[in-house]
Amino acid sequence: MILPTHHHPNLASRVLALAERRVATDWLTRFGYPVWLLETFVDPSRFHGTIYRAANWRYVGDTRGFRRTRAGYGAVPGQPKRVFVRPLHPAVQARLSGPFLDPQYRRGAPKLMLTADQMRTLPDFFAAIPDPRRAQGRRHPLPAVLAIAAGATLCGMRGYKAISLWAQDLGQKARARFRCRYRNRDYAVPSRTVIREVLTRVDPDALDRALQAWNAQHAADDEALAIDGKTMCNAIDEEGRQTHILSVVGHRTQTCYTKKKSAPCP
Repeated sequence: MILPTHHHPNLASRVLALAERRVATDWLTRFGYPVWLLETFVDPSRFHGTIYRAANWRYVGDTRGFRRTRAGYGAVPGQPKRVFVRPLHPAVQARLSGPFLDPQYRRGAPKLMLTADQMRTLPDFFAAIPDPRRAQGRRHPLPAVLAIAAGATLCGMRGYKAISLWAQDLGQKARARFRCRYRNRDYAVPSRTVIREVLTRVDPDALDRALQAWNAQHAADDEALAIDGKTMCNAIDEEGRQTHILSVVGHRTQTCYTKKKSAPCP
């Protein structure tokens, strides 16, 4: 907000331009990949978004007015906000609507889609493993930490950072299934530091036995697997090739154990 007593020609556009360049530079330095698009919200009951329009931001529509809460979103809509975006790349629309995500933004291709029952049963197999941490300062139960690490690995995550990001993306229902720590009406997931500390100090033999027991229980349901694939007609990559999806499904449980999306070989 610029007060009338501090008015200077092109001040708003200048400030926004400096902020855009700084955000783009800091984001690339911090996360290792560039920002393609900036977004902001304007309350129409108080402002008109004039400075954003003057700085070549694009008005793309209004929100529905729901507010973010600890549980997700409020049940009653409030004041809708105007949405303005600022592309930082000339081909941002083509990139965001493309059939394939740019490789630098991928966190890892999923190897397995966990069901709700699998999430609920995972912590049980780690309940008998001794906790290597001191009793003082334990915020997250050991079975929950190990279950999240195992679930993330089954879904294709590799490394502590990828496992931590996968855990942060879990919704409240999924966190409850993993029996995460519940406090102040919110299920919290362990941080990357906690995950690394647990995995480097836990008994590897006990962890291996628990994972083998879980795998044996779920693998015993399907004595045979079916491999099926199909070519998507309207999903075309940058080289003009159609996308092919390959899946492995259990005969009895009809569980999809793994799937892969790629362009078919010429």
